[in-house]
Amino acid sequence: MAFNVLVYTRTTGYRHDSIPDAVAAVRSLGAAHGFGVDASEAPGVFEAPLDAYAAVVFLSTSGEVLTPEGRTRLTAYVESGGGFAGVHAAACTEYDWPYYGELLGARFARHPDHQPGRAVVEDRAHPATRHLPPVWEFTDEWYDFRSSPRTSVHVLASADESSYTGGGMGADHPLVWCRRQGTGRVFYTALGHAAEAYEDPDFRAHLLGGINWAAGVSR
Repeated sequence: MAFNVLVYTRTTGYRHDSIPDAVAAVRSLGAAHGFGVDASEAPGVFEAPLDAYAAVVFLSTSGEVLTPEGRTRLTAYVESGGGFAGVHAAACTEYDWPYYGELLGARFARHPDHQPGRAVVEDRAHPATRHLPPVWEFTDEWYDFRSSPRTSVHVLASADESSYTGGGMGADHPLVWCRRQGTGRVFYTALGHAAEAYEDPDFRAHLLGGINWAAGVSR
């Protein structure tokens, strides 16, 4: 099934050096798996209809990235069935907009140093995680969130804080999840800090599965 996604990478806060590699990875996945990719950093893209897109991907966005009209259009898009996928610093975005926090499920609080660690896969059937081993060895920033989103999301993978230094959430540390918002699908992964992640086959498959699920083309 052919479809299109919009990848949005605007930053008004910290900007990840990996953004060009991340966009290139999504374009490569689209070329290999039959979906089109438009990438933009212009907030005006959300002031036009989003109906052409099966999903919108906030890829390491940061700070306030939408105009008031853009917020209204994104809300209507998701509530009426549009897909939303957030990657890494998407959780550091739109702190002043309460709806966005609800949409994503949690807000970034802090992170320790970039380092190896382990993610425990809780759902082995979801398209974003079914290719992964039960314990996934990865290197990332292991984001802490202001609170655990577990009561309002379906957790796909969580961080094992005993496997790295500096974790601050304790035993319940969701890292990847999905949820429904209105009739739309929302996927979020906290992983994806470094350019190297977007060359990793397991991470690329993880990203592909999340986008496909948000777009409604896989269950």
